[in-house]
Amino acid sequence: MPMGQRATDTITALVVDDEKPACDELIYLLKGFPGVVVVGAATNGIEAVRLIEQTDPDVVFLDVQMPGLDGFGVIRMLQEKKIPLPKFVLATAYDQYAVEGFRVQALDYLLKPIQRERLALTIERARQALEDRLRLPEAAAPPRPAHRTKLLVKSGNRNFIVDANDVIYATIEDGLITVVTTNLEGQSNYRTIEELHSSLDPEIFWRVHRSYVVNINRIKEVIPWFKSTYLLRMDDKNQTEIPVSRSQTKRLRALLRL
Repeated sequence: MPMGQRATDTITALVVDDEKPACDELIYLLKGFPGVVVVGAATNGIEAVRLIEQTDPDVVFLDVQMPGLDGFGVIRMLQEKKIPLPKFVLATAYDQYAVEGFRVQALDYLLKPIQRERLALTIERARQALEDRLRLPEAAAPPRPAHRTKLLVKSGNRNFIVDANDVIYATIEDGLITVVTTNLEGQSNYRTIEELHSSLDPEIFWRVHRSYVVNINRIKEVIPWFKSTYLLRMDDKNQTEIPVSRSQTKRLRALLRL
């Protein structure tokens, strides 16, 4: 392999699980895939943070439920320490953490007991993500457009400035855009929902329907609806239910492993 070139068919993996049998089983399965190198295992969140710092793995298979610092706590601690994040694959025996996995942009979400066939899909997804990262090095990546962090919302003949992160969702009806925030509901001065959406961070705001943009961090529940579609229940005071369009249902299924 030429100097400076990484073998894209090699994936370094770290396993984090407080239950030793589950940890050993996953390591055994991973070692059965060509090119996957297990660089370590941790049995608790604090140990996981330390090993991630030391080994800089490509992928971390992270148990969600652990005593003390749980899986999501591990991710938050790494973010607070400003440590470059690996790709995370969340593993749990329960599926109620799917929305939270969506929020932290996990690469995948595996339900225990983990099956080899399902794990193979995860490995392929990780390989593709690493290849994409190498194809466009960070230094060569085009600069991301600046996204608005403040929005003007008109309510009761007053103009309020709100943080974009406080926006729960926005919707358009009869050409009028309504913005719902944590403490306020009012109208936006944007002319179209497309214009509003393009001004916001696409990693946080999702155009789930032609008439709705939602903050993925404010999704409270995913509700199965008719004909294999879904509703999103938001965490505003009315617990508004927002439809996911058919074109976006596929993305929702992929992100949440529904």
